[in-house]
Amino acid sequence: MKKVKFRHSTSRILLLSVVFLLSFTNLNFAQDDQASAGAEKASEAQAVESGSGDAANGKELFNSLCAACHKPYSKSIGPALNGVSDRRSREWIESWIYNSAAMIASGDADAVAVYEEYNKTAMPAFPQLTSVEIGDILAYVETPKPTPVAPVGELTAGEGSGGGVSNNTILSILAFVLVMLLVILFLVNKTLRKFAVASGVELPVKKKRKPLYKSFVENQFLVLVTAIIVLLASGYMVYGFFMQVGVDQGYQPIQPIHYSHKIHAGDNQIECKYCHSSARTSKHSGIPSLNVCMNCHKSIGEVAVSTATEEYSKEFYDKEIKKLYEATGWDPAEMAYTGEAKPVKWVRIHNLPDFAYFNHSQHVSVAGIECQKCHGPIQEMEIVYQDAPLTMGWCINCHRETNVKMAGNEYYEKIHEELSKKYGVEELTAAQLGGLECGKCHY
Repeated sequence: MKKVKFRHSTSRILLLSVVFLLSFTNLNFAQDDQASAGAEKASEAQAVESGSGDAANGKELFNSLCAACHKPYSKSIGPALNGVSDRRSREWIESWIYNSAAMIASGDADAVAVYEEYNKTAMPAFPQLTSVEIGDILAYVETPKPTPVAPVGELTAGEGSGGGVSNNTILSILAFVLVMLLVILFLVNKTLRKFAVASGVELPVKKKRKPLYKSFVENQFLVLVTAIIVLLASGYMVYGFFMQVGVDQGYQPIQPIHYSHKIHAGDNQIECKYCHSSARTSKHSGIPSLNVCMNCHKSIGEVAVSTATEEYSKEFYDKEIKKLYEATGWDPAEMAYTGEAKPVKWVRIHNLPDFAYFNHSQHVSVAGIECQKCHGPIQEMEIVYQDAPLTMGWCINCHRETNVKMAGNEYYEKIHEELSKKYGVEELTAAQLGGLECGKCHY
């Protein structure tokens, strides 16, 4: 009787299912992109409806002249400016901008009230502004506050433009379809096998093979070679495991308050030692006090829109600043401390063993080493992680390769002269200055 090879095309059907899934996913992403573009256009339309002045020019003037003391929608050193056109006349506003001190001296009731409310501090005069430019500033600050748009991942059915179906719904439907296809394939396979038996078609019979482990055991040379390889590999793995004990390279914990080094040290170019000031004079770099944060964040209660990224939105950063206010007991509405401060439990990232001595001031102030030498590209890190292994070998290699800065460094002036004669070189490495002595780090 003729043998018939029986195969089904499961792989082809699975491939078609994946293509079907990707086509719906791309369609959904296109809908999300359209929704995002529509939100941006709506935000631009709101900016245009701000008044008769040029809001774009007003924004530039506001950021250069007013942003140090004012915010459009919240109180800062001065009052929030949104709605000021309803509270004061245009003539009063221009007079106040041109010479607030003169208005206070004249006894104007509103001017005196503002002066008293804000710690008896008169606003600086801006006589260089024209009436048109003041109108532009008012057009900008009177722009309605934009409504936050929900992130794409949070949209559900019925929300956003067009009321599109969410990703979860589409994936659920496709998963159900895929399961149904597998069930159908199983039933078809079973039916065809029954049909083949009923028709007298001989199905292929699998030949019994000798178990693999028996073939392996019977080959003594293969057993010996395998045993040697296993022992060597085990020894190597055990050695590698113990060599990684205490090495936390790549460690990246989540902090109780999100702090972006990318924004502070990168975008705003804040010097590392402004916050970690004790690194200049102490063994430790120190954890900055929250008062250091409040030097700036008394006036900066929310981030710029341009700061938002795909991973972290503007609303996320603003929420983290509110955590800072809560920890320090700062009331942004009253611009005063409430006295109800809370400790922040920061998570330490770089941690050396107790038997290893490291002095930040010796490296930062004396040797003039940049922070990035050990901590990596800190100005690019959104969330800080341990860049270097901080092992003994890593430190020793650095001492062997790094030349000590001698020019203008009185600390090394005498020893440089003596060691230069001893080694016959013009530049000395940290190792030649004794950087490999055990007592330098283990005393």
